[in-house]
Amino acid sequence: MVDSIFKDLLVLELASVLAGPSVGQFFAELGAKVIKVENPLTHGDVTRSWKLKSESEDTEKPAYFCAANWGKISLALDLTQEQDLQQLYSLVEKADIVIASYKPGDAEKLKVDYQTLQSINTRLIYGHITGYGPTDKRAGYDAVVQAESGFMYLNGDFNSLPTKMPVALMDILTAHQLKEGLLVALLQRERTGKGELVQVSLLASGVSALANQATNYLVAGYEPQRMGSEHPNIVPYGKVFYTKDQKPLVLAVGDDRQFKKLCVTLGAPELAEQPQFKTNYNRVQNREKLNKTLSELIRKQERVQFLEQLHEQRIPAGAVNSIPEVFELQQAQEMLLRHPDTPPGVRQVAFRLEGQELPMPLAPPTFDQGL
Repeated sequence: MVDSIFKDLLVLELASVLAGPSVGQFFAELGAKVIKVENPLTHGDVTRSWKLKSESEDTEKPAYFCAANWGKISLALDLTQEQDLQQLYSLVEKADIVIASYKPGDAEKLKVDYQTLQSINTRLIYGHITGYGPTDKRAGYDAVVQAESGFMYLNGDFNSLPTKMPVALMDILTAHQLKEGLLVALLQRERTGKGELVQVSLLASGVSALANQATNYLVAGYEPQRMGSEHPNIVPYGKVFYTKDQKPLVLAVGDDRQFKKLCVTLGAPELAEQPQFKTNYNRVQNREKLNKTLSELIRKQERVQFLEQLHEQRIPAGAVNSIPEVFELQQAQEMLLRHPDTPPGVRQVAFRLEGQELPMPLAPPTFDQGL
C-alpha cells in the first residue's frame, strides 16, 4: 500500500462552523495531522452546541459537529493569553498549513494573521476564509450570503418565495475553493520553497458558482428566475415527474438523440418528430406543453420498471431519494467514515487515487483532548 499522500503534513485549524473545518477534515482524510485549535472561553467550536431535538444536551460531538471534524486532534488555547499564544507559535514553526476564518482585522488583533505567522515560518501556507473579502468587516453567514449571491432568489418553485438551500451551500462551495487554493499553494511551494496567503470569501465563491445562470444574464441578457427544479437552457431536464405508483423521478435529457429514445420508451415515438419538440431549442420554447404531455405519459409507468428501461437505453434519469434511501445506495455506503467508537460520518474526499487507500481517520474529537 502507498503511504497516505499527506502523512507528513501538519495543519493547524483556526476555524469553526463548516467551511474551514471541512477543509481540515479533507486533509485529515488524506493522512495529514490536523490540530483543531478551539477557544476554551466558548468551549470550542460553536457547532458543538448545535444539537438536534433528538440529541442529548450534554453531548460534545453532535451530528453537525461531526459533519466536518473527523480525523482531528482538539487543542484548547486562549489566544489572548501569552502562554497559549506562544504554544501556538511553537506549532506554527513546524506547520505546513493554517486554516483561519476570522473577520478582517480579528486575526491581527490576536496576532495570528498571515504576516505574523509567516515571520515565524516562511514556508507556511495560510488559508483565510472571510464572508466578503479582506476589506469588508462583516461576518459571513451562509443564509445571508445565499440571499446576497442570488442563490436564494433563484431557488424555489415558480410561485414560491425565495428559498434557502437545505445545506450550507456557500460554506461548502467556499471550502472547495480553499482546498483548490491550498493545493495550488502546496505545488507552488514545492517549486519556490515559500509559503503564501490564500484568500477566499463566501460571497465570491457563491458568485463564481452561478455558472450558466450568470452567463445567461451576462451574455444573453436573460434575467434568471425561479423555475423549481427545471433548467432554463434544456428541456426536459430536472423537472419532477410522478409515476403510476406515485413515486417521483427526474429526467436529464441533454440532447435530441436522448429525447427520441425517451419518446420510444414511453410508447410515443411520434412526439419526437413534432416540430414543436424536435430540437432542444423547440422544446425550450414549448416547455409547458411538453411537460404536460410527458407528465401524462409517465403517470402510466411504474417507477422501478420505467427507470430500468431508461437506464438500458442510456437515458439520464433517476429516482428522487429521501436521505435514508440515499444511504441505501452502494456508492453512498462507500463514502462513509467508520470507527468502532462512533456512528458513521461522511467523507470530504470524494475521489480515488490509483493504488492508494485512505487511512481510517480518528473519530471526531472531544473538546481539548490534547496533543
